[in-house]
Amino acid sequence: MKVSREEVEYIAKLANLKFSSNEMDKLLKEFESILEHFENLDQEDLKGYDMYSFEEKSLRTREDKVVDFENKSELFSNVKKMRDKFIEIPKVVD
Repeated sequence: MKVSREEVEYIAKLANLKFSSNEMDKLLKEFESILEHFENLDQEDLKGYDMYSFEEKSLRTREDKVVDFENKSELFSNVKKMRDKFIEIPKVVD
């Protein structure tokens, strides 16, 4: 399916994004390939499949156990800044 440059610009405007000309060309190709994939899915024969039924399978999950880590200095060795026993990170919201 063909996608026009104007459509990509419109989508970028809706998302409040700005792209260079090269990035816009790349996005154009990516959108086209995504839509081609959906066109291929539309051609699949899904008769005989109930889309609203799911096999009931029991999930194999592990038991949750609290385990103390012995060597905490090794655990936090790559942390830039600590405050008491917490990792301090830069402010991310103004």
